[in-house]
Amino acid sequence: MSLAAQKSKATFVGMIAVVLWALLALFTTEVSAIPPFQLVSLCFAVAAVFSFVWIVLSGKNPRLILRQPPGAWVLSVGGLFGYHFFYFVALANAPAVEASLIAYLWPLLIVVFSALLPGETLRWYHVAGGFLGLCGAALLVTKGQGIAFDPAFGLGYGAAIICSLLWSGYSVLNRRYGAVPVEAVCGFCAGAAVLGFVTHLGMESWVMPNVRQWLAIIGLGLGPVGAAFFVWDFGTKHGDIQVLGVAAYGAPLLSTILLVVFGKADATPAVALGCLFIVGGALVASRDMILRSRRKA
Repeated sequence: MSLAAQKSKATFVGMIAVVLWALLALFTTEVSAIPPFQLVSLCFAVAAVFSFVWIVLSGKNPRLILRQPPGAWVLSVGGLFGYHFFYFVALANAPAVEASLIAYLWPLLIVVFSALLPGETLRWYHVAGGFLGLCGAALLVTKGQGIAFDPAFGLGYGAAIICSLLWSGYSVLNRRYGAVPVEAVCGFCAGAAVLGFVTHLGMESWVMPNVRQWLAIIGLGLGPVGAAFFVWDFGTKHGDIQVLGVAAYGAPLLSTILLVVFGKADATPAVALGCLFIVGGALVASRDMILRSRRKA
C-alpha cells in the first residue's frame, strides 16, 4: 500500500470518531440527571476497562503498551480531561449557545495549527473548508437565531476558548507521538477517569444511576467517550490532519440529524442550510483526496 493510500485509510479511520461523537447528544439525553464530572469519570472508566480487556485478549503486554514517554501521558490525559473540564466550566458560566459555539472553534484551529507540523502544507481550500464548517456549526448551534456575547460571562467564554485550544492543540501535537501505539489510549482514559472522579468529589454530589442510565453510560464509554478517542488518536497521528479538522464539523451535523429523526429536535431551514455548509466545507477541504481518487479511476 502506498503512503498516500495509508494516509487516506488513516483519515477515514479518524472520521469514525466524528460519527461516534454524533451519538453523544442522543446518549446524554438519558443521563442528564448525572453530574457532569461523575459522568465523565464513569464513561472514561468504562473505556479504560473494556480497552484493557481488549489488549489482554489480543495477547499484548499491557505493561509494555502503557510504558510510554511522560510527554505523551501529559498531552493525552491533559487533552482528554482538560477539554471536558473547561467545556463544563464554560457551560456553567456562560449561555450554552455562545459557549458551545466558541468551543466549536477547535476543528478550524486544527486546520490552522496543522501548518506548524513538519511535512504539512496549509492551502487556501483547507481554511475555506474550515470556515464553511464553522458557519454550518454556528447555524446548527444557534438554530438560525442571533447570538449575543455579554462581557458578564467572560469567565465562561474564556473557559470555552481554552477548551477549543486544548483539543486542537492535543490533536495536532499528537502527531509528535506517532510511535505511541493506539492501545496506549487505554491508560490515557484511565488517567482522565481518575481526574474526573477527583474533580467530582470536590465539586459534586454522587447520584446513583438507574439501570437505564447505566446502559447509557456503558454506551457512552464504548462509543463517543471510548472507541472515538482510539480512532481519533490513529487518525491524527497518521491521517490528513486538515481534512480531519474540517470533517469534525460533521459531528454537530450528524448529531442534529439523529435528534430530528428521534423526535428530539425540529427540522428547520437553518438546519438544512447548516448541513449544506458543513458538507460543502468538507468537500472543499478534501480537494486533494478527491483529485487523487479521480486520477486513480
